[in-house]
Amino acid sequence: MVYLSIEDDTKDLFLFINSPGGWVIPGVAIYDTMQFVGPDVHTICMGLAASMGSFILVGGEITKRLAFPHAWVMIHQPASSFYEAQTGEFILEAEELLKLRETLTRVYVQRTGKPFWVVSEDMERDVFMSATEAQAYGIVDLVAVE
Repeated sequence: MVYLSIEDDTKDLFLFINSPGGWVIPGVAIYDTMQFVGPDVHTICMGLAASMGSFILVGGEITKRLAFPHAWVMIHQPASSFYEAQTGEFILEAEELLKLRETLTRVYVQRTGKPFWVVSEDMERDVFMSATEAQAYGIVDLVAVE
């Protein structure tokens, strides 16, 4: 995105997403890059935008976030990467996870228009949405016509 925006900052960028998710920090870095570059970033969900995939999807330019008609979106809270660790490491990880959860929740709130408590409650579990449900939720602005 950075390279393309340097090449020509007058052309919108198009980011096609078909993702089961991934690590939180790299996903937030992609989101931050989308906000940083000059051109508008269109996000298009084709197939699945789950977990960090949905976070990147919602990060597209408002009014330029699209889902294909049979696409699915899923939101949930961030997960820990520790499985075999000492108790102290779990405590430190939990503190960082709570900060990350707060950050992610606030972005969803800002970009969907949903109240904080709604997004926070929904992120307690995996919430799958069809393209039209994701539009009603505010994650995408348009559903492509079949």
